[in-house]
Amino acid sequence: MSERKWTMVLAPIGVFLTSLDVVVVATALPVLRTKLGASLADLEWTINAYNLVFACLMLTGAALGDRFGRRRMYVAGLTVFSLASAAEALSTSAEQLIVARVVQGVGAAVVLPLTLTLITQAFPAGKRGMAIGIWGGVSGLGVAAGPVVGGAITEGLSWQWIFWVNVPVGLAVAVLSALKLKESRGARTELDIVGLILAGAGVFALVWAPARAPSAGWGSAEVIGALAAGAVQVAAFLVWERRSRHPMVPLAYFRRRGFAMANAVAFIQNVSLIGSLFIISQLFQIGLGYSPLQAGLRILVWNGTLMVTAPIAGALADRYGNRPFMVLGVLMQAGGLAWLAASVEDGVGYGSLVVPLIVAGVGISMVFPTVANLVTGSLPDEDAGVAAGVNSAMRELGSVFGVAIIALVFANAGSYASPGSFIDGFVPAMWVAAAVALAAALPALLSPATTTASGAPAAPAGSAAPADADADAAAEPEPGPVRQREASSG
Repeated sequence: MSERKWTMVLAPIGVFLTSLDVVVVATALPVLRTKLGASLADLEWTINAYNLVFACLMLTGAALGDRFGRRRMYVAGLTVFSLASAAEALSTSAEQLIVARVVQGVGAAVVLPLTLTLITQAFPAGKRGMAIGIWGGVSGLGVAAGPVVGGAITEGLSWQWIFWVNVPVGLAVAVLSALKLKESRGARTELDIVGLILAGAGVFALVWAPARAPSAGWGSAEVIGALAAGAVQVAAFLVWERRSRHPMVPLAYFRRRGFAMANAVAFIQNVSLIGSLFIISQLFQIGLGYSPLQAGLRILVWNGTLMVTAPIAGALADRYGNRPFMVLGVLMQAGGLAWLAASVEDGVGYGSLVVPLIVAGVGISMVFPTVANLVTGSLPDEDAGVAAGVNSAMRELGSVFGVAIIALVFANAGSYASPGSFIDGFVPAMWVAAAVALAAALPALLSPATTTASGAPAAPAGSAAPADADADAAAEPEPGPVRQREASSG
């Protein structure tokens, strides 16, 4: 096979593994509590240990790929991820499992942003939409498959196999990647150590706050202090990046409308997406009485649409631009979630929920690939690592805040005491998730119809370049070559 075909096999498997492990453990928590004698706090950290490290090191993972080689770091990340999975399976205590989850998060933080970078390097602008669509579809499938895989393995085998399954797959992909993929590096080969530390610490604090809020309370000194510390560290990061000779993330890139608006959509949409997934997966078990496996299978009708719709949306975006699909996608996501909120009541049948789940799922499927396509298309190819790192970090931040916000709304209106009281909390939580998705329509509308590496709208053939293209290029400290990233609308 050609390198492009190998990339389209090996990169999606990496994103599937890392996405799967965000949620797959959740279905095994009751078993872990019994088998490992885990406390409620231990169970919470079994989830948070992976997500915290995953979120705060994504920019670092992308930067390491630019400096030491993307293929090399992808192989290293997969190896760390796989060996940590083996350590998780061999854990005999909750403490050992949590430590292994931290190490697994380190590997995942290297793997995930590099999957998008590898695809960007393998496919030229104007032809990468379908490839990114497949990448987005597999990413969503990983999240959707988490409850199914976790439920099936927990019910049919043992909890250890949730982690063992990663080991042969991850190591095989690492070996094949080393043999079949070409090496590439970014333009910024100098590591911005201070920037890496400030960004990692800032993201860690901002993720810690919502992760701890359900237990400590949003008004607690711990949560408020973490938010304040995160804000200070992010501010320090911005000041440093402005003055650094070798910035990790050149701030001038945020003046590019495509880059800025796409990352805004990624953050807001993931607040709604992961927050709603968190509560919908519980609806089927607690509110409607299904087993973990039955619940996971019923959720597939929602996220399973990603595998069909995302590649199509990505391919069409290469021809018609990303903006129409981003706008339509977030509107469908909002509409589907609102429909779901209006449909759910005590004793509702699954048949009444299928259509709103599909509507929301198709909308989500349109947004995933077009946001990634716009982000990578807004920067020069040699800065694909920067684009992938920032976009991955924004998605993960949105995910953590989404779970915290939706959990807060649910707790204020309902409880786990009975199916009826659960639904009392579910309905307002879903209305909030729909409203958040609707808010993502604003940055989607403000994104450019087409974009160039300078960040300016692409000029029609034979016409002068827009005036702001030169201004954007002049603002960039290390400008890359200006190449059209998307085909204009026919």
